[in-house]
Amino acid sequence: MSAPQMEPKPADVVVRGNAAGFLQEVSSGDHRLRVDEPVNFGGGNAAPGPYDYLLVGLGACTSMTVGLYARNKKWPLKDIVVSLRHSRIHAKDCEDCETKEGMLDRIDAEIELTGDLTNEQRQKLLEIAGKCPVHRTLKSEIDIRVREA
Repeated sequence: MSAPQMEPKPADVVVRGNAAGFLQEVSSGDHRLRVDEPVNFGGGNAAPGPYDYLLVGLGACTSMTVGLYARNKKWPLKDIVVSLRHSRIHAKDCEDCETKEGMLDRIDAEIELTGDLTNEQRQKLLEIAGKCPVHRTLKSEIDIRVREA
């Protein structure tokens, strides 16, 4: 008797495009998004680019994690603004990085916290910001498997 076959899990995100350009149509559950590249990279600038969405995911997760922590502690945090930038830097310019040759990706995040918080609460919230699930994923080893459908 053979083992029962398990149905493959449906994709979390489906991206559709064509070879004519960069514009992509994205389905995520009931949500629809578009992705494009800026004109200076050959796109039509009809939507945010792939790295913009990477930053959106990190920024949203950071804000949600900080807000949840403050709510659980009943701290007087009012608003959270996370501003992010992506760049490529020479590895030799990164003191804290293991990689010392070639180029690496850098994400700079600035977090603005409003509310009547103590300095200790602010420092703790900044620490918590670096522990959001997306941050942890980006800092971990990631196994991406690509195959033809």
